[in-house]
Amino acid sequence: MGANLDKKGIDPDLEYKGTVKTLDGKTVEVLTLWQAYRQHLADYDVATAAEISGSPANLIEQLAIDLATIKPAAIHVGEGINHWCHATRHNRAGHLPLRLTGNIGKPGTGVNPLRGQNNVQGACDMGGLPNVYTAYQAVTNEAIQEKFQKAWGSTAHTRVGLTVTGMLDAVHHGNMKALWIMGENPMVSDPDLTHVQAALEECEFLVVQDIFPTETAALADVVLPGTTFAEKDGTFTGTDRRIQRIRKAIEPVGDSRPDWLIISQVAQRMQGSNGGDAPYAGWSYASPAEISQEVSALSPSYAGATYERLEELGHLQWPVPSTEHPGTAYLHKDKFSRGLGHFSPIAFKEPAEMPDAEYPLILTTGRMMFHYHTGSMTRRSEKLDREVPEGYVEMSPEDARRLGVNKSDKVRVISRRGEIETRAWITRRVPPGLLFIPFHFAEAAANVLTNPALDPVAKIPEYKVAAVRVETAA
Repeated sequence: MGANLDKKGIDPDLEYKGTVKTLDGKTVEVLTLWQAYRQHLADYDVATAAEISGSPANLIEQLAIDLATIKPAAIHVGEGINHWCHATRHNRAGHLPLRLTGNIGKPGTGVNPLRGQNNVQGACDMGGLPNVYTAYQAVTNEAIQEKFQKAWGSTAHTRVGLTVTGMLDAVHHGNMKALWIMGENPMVSDPDLTHVQAALEECEFLVVQDIFPTETAALADVVLPGTTFAEKDGTFTGTDRRIQRIRKAIEPVGDSRPDWLIISQVAQRMQGSNGGDAPYAGWSYASPAEISQEVSALSPSYAGATYERLEELGHLQWPVPSTEHPGTAYLHKDKFSRGLGHFSPIAFKEPAEMPDAEYPLILTTGRMMFHYHTGSMTRRSEKLDREVPEGYVEMSPEDARRLGVNKSDKVRVISRRGEIETRAWITRRVPPGLLFIPFHFAEAAANVLTNPALDPVAKIPEYKVAAVRVETAA
């Protein structure tokens, strides 16, 4: 795919005659996909792109030249690109210039998302999404349903389920009675925490499974103590699809148990309480190795990633369709799964909430160097907590002068969802009009303020843009 480029650096595989439908529903008559892209870009010259993005025009122009002339080229993105109500559009837009220039399907190319935690990829691979079984096999596909029903005895509901935010909404509206939350702390990490707290307090039966007490566990009816990475066997799969064995270094501390064992034992008790007429056959796994056997049997991309091979080779990158397959170093080598792939020009759209007279500043949130995620682990470290013991808001000197805020003053940050008090850090790390708050600190939780507006496809909240105002605190 894209073995040869023309003098403009454009992939000749993009030759196409017919029409292209954009994400906005417009149909464009074209001779080539490149022409469709050029027609679309007529509305976005370099100056317009610079105004929208805030990036200097000369850097945008140089980036385009580099992508067309330097081979191989890749784009690496953090989780922040996903935390918008237009996340799907952003990701598709990132693929377009690489697709145009033949920088997909070769070593050192592609759009490479850097996951926020070490086994996010593995959790998704194992069906931790509402619309798929393991290895992204659709729950709505009748042939796949039949395969899992034969293996499990039943597949229960064969419809697309709810996302994390969708489940909390369902609880809030009385459509869901119980939640089992594993290794997650939505009372700090989810948007619009006032809504989150109301939903969890209304939940008739809340189970939280974690390795430390959390703000979410404080609301639970039952807390199940899980184990850390050092106390269990299994595999982790990273952002590069690399499946790696993890090995138990110490026995589980206290009454804690590995996650797989807790789930299996609860399932077996539920089967027993059902008079033996269980919804699923099985759940009597003896070890992670036995679970891995079932994964390989039911998941085509993991078929050859057996415990024995991982012990021998150290790691494998899926897809590994057989025990003779060496693994796949990079995807889309010769073609996409759908041929030439989906190519659709994408127009710019503003975030769901923009500044106005009442809320004139933009708040963005994220992580910092010394703390991780909701702080349930790092804030228990004396050394890390000593480095940064409390939350803060980064503010430009211009905004600080205008608002009468001095260094380390306590300020109140207010959005349409709620308000928090925190310290002001006056810095040029942020431009005028923009504030940054790390979301690790429950006592000054940034997500009290954030907007729960969702991407219509991926259902991911817009953490990165919220309209706020700042007041000095008494």
